[in-house]
Amino acid sequence: MNQAPVLNILGGPLLPCSVAPITGFFRDGCCRTGPEDSGRHLVCAEMTAEFLAFSAARGNDLSTPRPEYGFSGLLPGDRWCLCALRWEEARLAGVAPPVLAEATHEAASRLVPRAELLARAIA
Repeated sequence: MNQAPVLNILGGPLLPCSVAPITGFFRDGCCRTGPEDSGRHLVCAEMTAEFLAFSAARGNDLSTPRPEYGFSGLLPGDRWCLCALRWEEARLAGVAPPVLAEATHEAASRLVPRAELLARAIA
């Protein structure tokens, strides 16, 4: 049985978000999801200092290295698969990081307004 291709919010094939650092719920570089991903890590975003501070203030410190998990910590400019609802929370607070549309899973548009994702899209 052939599996349907995974699409991005533009309707094309989902491209990798980042392999350095390696991201994605499945740590395969892509913002793919599955039933075990309760956070819905669907939005490929380019980190900003403002977003990283916002996320840390919300209890998810993405900047501090966690070597026990093979996590070196994120810096502004790094690309990372974010939980769709955290991205939306940041958008409402005025600190949403830019989005890579070709690497953002189409399912993100079921949780976040597609127009808002596209309005913050970068190449």
